Amino acid sequence: MGTTENMRGRRPRLGARGPTVADVARLAGVSPMTVSRVINTETSVLPATRDKVRTAIATLGYVPNLAARSLAGGQQCRIALLHANPSAAYLSEFLMGSLAQASLIDAQLIVEQCDPLEPYQALVGRLSGHRVDAVLLPPPLCDDPALLAALEAAGLPVAQIATGRPAAFAHALTIDDEEAAHRMTTHLIGRGHRRIGFITGAANQTVSAARRAGYDRALADAGLPHDPRLVAQGDFTYRSGLLAATALLACVPRPTAIFASNDDMAAAAVAVAHRGHLDVPADLSVCGFDDSAMSRTIWPEITTVHQPIADMARQATALLAGTVRERSAAREASVRHVRVAFTIRHRASDGPPPLD
Repeated sequence: MGTTENMRGRRPRLGARGPTVADVARLAGVSPMTVSRVINTETSVLPATRDKVRTAIATLGYVPNLAARSLAGGQQCRIALLHANPSAAYLSEFLMGSLAQASLIDAQLIVEQCDPLEPYQALVGRLSGHRVDAVLLPPPLCDDPALLAALEAAGLPVAQIATGRPAAFAHALTIDDEEAAHRMTTHLIGRGHRRIGFITGAANQTVSAARRAGYDRALADAGLPHDPRLVAQGDFTYRSGLLAATALLACVPRPTAIFASNDDMAAAAVAVAHRGHLDVPADLSVCGFDDSAMSRTIWPEITTVHQPIADMARQATALLAGTVRERSAAREASVRHVRVAFTIRHRASDGPPPLD
């Protein structure tokens, strides 16, 4: 029976010892070294191979052999995930990725919501009390210079996710936000739209300016005028999307499409359209950014930029665990800045503009 049949049918026969890396490798049809690379989220593995290995891991219920790790001199590390993101959908994707990777590499994940009134020195002191070895920073905290400075002063390894301003001392995982927004806006232009509304992101996040720059560049490339009335301020929350979309649809003539800087605000734009008895996409096209669960759980499902949030969280967790291991072995740990690929997910929320 071949590998695909094994994964679709019964599990391979295992001994009483439980599944091993060799079992995972056999089921996935790869080498044990490839399985190890997937577990440690190394970027040298092709996406299709990585998916096969993850499927095999889930099928077998494989977990790392902690005793073997201990004999090999390994140790469990404690990674803090600090968050202050207004989008529950984004945070959920991020948390799933980081938790999945932490369970594979015997890392303990400590989730801490940041109180905006708590001084960062006090926060760092609390992390020290929890014996935290490294810190994950999703947006917007990844762009906070004061927090970054406090963590650097404390000597903690840091991974910034989705930042437009990677720090020299920290790992960083990003997509090309400007190019992604340019490509989405160009897609709408290609469908015939000439009045495209844009909902910006929060001013304190570097990706907001990058996404606005991509929108502006696409309009300029197409020779379309910049109408300031077609740009509305948002802050990545659903409520800000309601307010921004209401302002955009009050314009005369109104836009035929709205591109929002995240899926929460895009979903809000769909709600405002429906409230105004506009059909999406017959009367108004709506597109978003991130490909969070929100984009797939409303009607119609939203065309969006797929930012691999969960995969970025996995990679960041693995990089931090590797840094902690290198430091405990008294070896110099290198810092990595990784550019991750994005894609456009075409769904049901966009189409050609309505006929005049």
